Amino acid sequence: MTSVFELYPHFITIIGELTVLFVLGCLICGFILLFLTIHAIRSGNLLFPKFMRAGLIFLEGMMRGLFKLFGVEDQEFLRIMVTLQNTLNRKAFTDIPVSQRAIFVPQCLRSGACPAHLHEEGLKCRSCGLCQIGVARPLLEQMGYNFFIVPGSSFIKRMVKRYRPKGIIGIGCLIEIKEGTEMAGQLNLISMGIVTSRDGCVETAVNWDEVYQVALLGIDPKNIPTELQQYTT
Repeated sequence: MTSVFELYPHFITIIGELTVLFVLGCLICGFILLFLTIHAIRSGNLLFPKFMRAGLIFLEGMMRGLFKLFGVEDQEFLRIMVTLQNTLNRKAFTDIPVSQRAIFVPQCLRSGACPAHLHEEGLKCRSCGLCQIGVARPLLEQMGYNFFIVPGSSFIKRMVKRYRPKGIIGIGCLIEIKEGTEMAGQLNLISMGIVTSRDGCVETAVNWDEVYQVALLGIDPKNIPTELQQYTT
């Protein structure tokens, strides 16, 4: 009868071989993901988005190192993650009725001279004309969106709990969008993230054309305001 001590070296050998295979598998997947990511950055086209998202999440630490080695900055990594999330959520978001959607706008988008005051549901826009929020808010609310100007994630959680939307659009810098999509996943929400075109704490900027294009997904054309009809063609 073979003793445990005699089998021990065989177990160690098997474990070592499996470890080597696992490491090699991770490296192969890593280089495939690196190729797909660089292709996405250069062409704007995502190939195998489900595989990319799962791989980049599972191998995040290693992928960040590979990206730096090949000159891909962390900002590009985060941008690709946001794009992947939006691509995978697009169909589900389109199917959500607008009455069950909400859009969260960061307060940093407003003018430095904004006269709005903070209320329990965020800042209440006065449509003063000093920034584009006053233009966008009535158009999006007219379509049925719950529109919030928020100073932080705690307000988002509070409004989600109060209004219980199924889909949300979030605007913010890259790190805010990444954290926001993770929070949305924990709350079982379908999220679409839009990254600001200029970062900072005051008077940042966003591509409102992109905001409208996402907001119009799945909207009946007859319910789209005249001012936004250009985004349906």
